[in-house]
Amino acid sequence: MNISDNIVYVGVDDKDIGLFEHQYPVDEGISYNSYVILDDKIAIMDTADERRQEEWLGKVEAVLDGKAPAYLIVQHLEPDHSGGIQALVAKYPDMQVVGSAKTSQMIAQFIDDDISGRFLAIKEGDTLELGSHTLHFVMAPMVHWPEVMVSYESSEKVLFSADGFGTFGAIENKVPWIDEATHYYFNIVGKYGSSVQALLKKAAGLDIARIAPLHGPVLPEEGKDLSYYIQKYDTWSKYEPETKGILLCVSSLHRHTIAAVEQFADELRAAGEEEVEVIDLNTEDVSEAVEKCFMYDRIVLASVTYDGSLFPTMQDLLYHLSIKNFRNRTFGLIENGSWAPIAAKKMREFIEGFANCTILEPVVSIRTRRTAADDSQFAELAKALVG
Repeated sequence: MNISDNIVYVGVDDKDIGLFEHQYPVDEGISYNSYVILDDKIAIMDTADERRQEEWLGKVEAVLDGKAPAYLIVQHLEPDHSGGIQALVAKYPDMQVVGSAKTSQMIAQFIDDDISGRFLAIKEGDTLELGSHTLHFVMAPMVHWPEVMVSYESSEKVLFSADGFGTFGAIENKVPWIDEATHYYFNIVGKYGSSVQALLKKAAGLDIARIAPLHGPVLPEEGKDLSYYIQKYDTWSKYEPETKGILLCVSSLHRHTIAAVEQFADELRAAGEEEVEVIDLNTEDVSEAVEKCFMYDRIVLASVTYDGSLFPTMQDLLYHLSIKNFRNRTFGLIENGSWAPIAAKKMREFIEGFANCTILEPVVSIRTRRTAADDSQFAELAKALVG
């Protein structure tokens, strides 16, 4: 995945990690991307997770071929990208470490050595001359940590984009970007839409030919141009739905609630809604549900009442949406309770904390299982959803 003869990929795949950040299922693994710019002064762009440090360092040393790097560029300090800093600063005592002012304040939390005397703190618009290559630095705070910056190499028109435009999936598995990009974006970066928008505005002033993220493939892929990826990020970071359709998220205890929702999904399709999807929160990982919620323009939440509150999987989904700054959607609510249904009240409390969201009437309430007596309230909700 080399970008050119002079910008060499030294990243590594991690195909046995299971859960990224101990929470996100990554069936296709993940890559920790790192690059070496070969010039009069050699620059290493980020490192890798400690889990793959030995493999990564071996790749770096092979590319250096006995030469010493002048700079290590630290765009993002999260451990999956900073795990090799300690090894590099110990091995190359004359190498300078380059990063944002915030990185200079935080880096001691991640390595043992005091490198304050060899840290080069840079700011917005600063440049670093390597020879025929020049790095231009752009600050990108809160995409998605406060110290983040990205780097633009002007001779080859490459944007090193930190976690921006990244995906899950090992490089070796050749997973198309879009297959993992939404899952990655909405769970890792999704909260910080305004920060992504600020970075996109800055990037619009750069003549970019390639994007080199810290996870996933170098862009563009064959058959696409960069506008495809930028348009996706623009839509996602504005919290705009990409799919016109209805997503039904259901938490069910004894399958009565999911049976009612599956019947309702068929009724929505019969009413003319082309895109209808049911996601069972008891069997799907919450990160998948978060991704789906960000994609659809209308969402139906259906939960059984449990211990005087929500069933835990629905509670978990709404908690995750709340911390991701979820907004700009239309909701329908379905509750179930055998003697004292309260799930709709609890779901409403979450939604009222989201920005610019609407809850449609009626709120459907069933007792244990859906019966013919409930058909009218489902029909009214379907009419409100489909129009």
